[in-house]
Amino acid sequence: MLRLILNILWFVLGGFVSGLLWLLSGVLLAITIVGLPWAFAAFRIAGFSAWPFGRQVVSRDLHTGREDLGTGPLGFVMNVVWFVLGGWYLALSHVVMAFGLAVTIIGIPFALQHVKLALISLAPVGKQVVEV
Repeated sequence: MLRLILNILWFVLGGFVSGLLWLLSGVLLAITIVGLPWAFAAFRIAGFSAWPFGRQVVSRDLHTGREDLGTGPLGFVMNVVWFVLGGWYLALSHVVMAFGLAVTIIGIPFALQHVKLALISLAPVGKQVVEV
């Protein structure tokens, strides 16, 4: 029940905007066709960004126990390209939202979640959302 309340508060206090930014990134990447691998990563994180409590983002190779294209050297290169083309503005938006929420006492847990999302937005390829 607490997770539901936190997720509803999160959604109202910036999760909706955060999820839309991730979704917009994914759509823009999908339109280019070349950006499809990055679009899938953005769509995975968009749902998490809108409704994060009770779930976490982990590296896919740690979760499955085996390496794949997104978690090996190619994944590293894809994350570098992601950062240059769009990850920085998502990270910046999360940092700005975190700062705005951190100035209130009730907003501190939400600010911490935005900091986590800012770190995820720097390198989302090879990540997977799992239930806690």
